[in-house]
Amino acid sequence: MNATITVLREQVKSFYLIQRLSLYQLKITNNNNYLGMLWEIINPLIQLSIYWFVFGFGIRGGKGVDGVPFVYWLSAGLLVWFFLNAAIPQSSKSIYTRLGIISKMNFPMSVIPSHVILSLLYQHLALLAVITIGFLLTGQGISLYYLQLPYYIFAAVMFVFSLSLITSTLTTVVRDIQMIVQSVMRMMLYLTPILWTPEKFSPKLQMLMKLNPMYYIVEGYRYALLGTGWFFEEGTYTLYFWAVVLVMLCIGSALHIKFRRYFVDYL
Repeated sequence: MNATITVLREQVKSFYLIQRLSLYQLKITNNNNYLGMLWEIINPLIQLSIYWFVFGFGIRGGKGVDGVPFVYWLSAGLLVWFFLNAAIPQSSKSIYTRLGIISKMNFPMSVIPSHVILSLLYQHLALLAVITIGFLLTGQGISLYYLQLPYYIFAAVMFVFSLSLITSTLTTVVRDIQMIVQSVMRMMLYLTPILWTPEKFSPKLQMLMKLNPMYYIVEGYRYALLGTGWFFEEGTYTLYFWAVVLVMLCIGSALHIKFRRYFVDYL
């Protein structure tokens, strides 16, 4: 627990640095593109259109989900998936790809995954704004359920940060971990109900699928954007999610504190 407190204190004390690094990361990522930041919106929208055509028309034949048009249901799920799918792999390799810089600078290494996650969060919020405007223009509207969005955004960030402390440490020591993370994320797109609905599965199998914390986040975004429920209605599942995040945070903090003094040795 002491390691967890140490890491969280470093995030608070270095928040200004994290902001500066995240904005710099965002700038250099899009520096060579004429459209710059717009590609962070264009690419996801192109992917969304393809998934909508293949799964919405090709597989589902235009049928909605519980009375909600499939395009809205799909957009809400893919919105958060684009963030998770980028943030988890990139944060997992954030330390070892910057070891040369880290060895020459004096700041807590725990801020490295944080600034990568924050730079991707900016993109996520921009895409969220575009999709919300799209919902408004096409008649979906905004409801009180949108008040949950900050909570689910925070949940997604905490989940990724807690996981990144584990994966970024292990990846620095054993580079093969990065390949495992990428492979798992490819599977998660299809093991998480983002492109398909789980109602045809047995209750036991659905319960097993809910052990995946990303399930909670994806469904939470749908609760907020589609107005289908409140987070406190899933009290037990909410407690389970935060218990998993807390355990990962404690394990990740302990690993990070233990090994970070040796990170430079892995140059």
